Amino acid sequence: MEDVLITRISEFREKKNITQGELAEKVGVRRETISRLENGQYNPSLKLAFDIAAILDASIYDLFEYVPKSELKKNPKFGFSNK
Repeated sequence: MEDVLITRISEFREKKNITQGELAEKVGVRRETISRLENGQYNPSLKLAFDIAAILDASIYDLFEYVPKSELKKNPKFGFSNK
C-alpha cells in the first residue's frame, strides 16, 4: 500500500505570517518547492524538513506525516470526505 505525505506547512507558515516566497528564501529553495511541499507533491530531504521546522518554530513531526492512502478517505482529520 502506498503512503501519502500530509503536511501542515501552510498552517504553521500562515500563523507566522510568512509567505511561500519568504519561507523559500530562508531555506534556500524556490517558491514552487514550498508550494509542492504544501500540496503533498514533493518529499523533502531531511535537511530541508529540519530547516523548515526551525523557521516555523515547529518539529518535523508537527509538519509532516505519512499516512496510508486508504486512511485518507476514512479519517476527517486529513480534510477529505468519507465518500
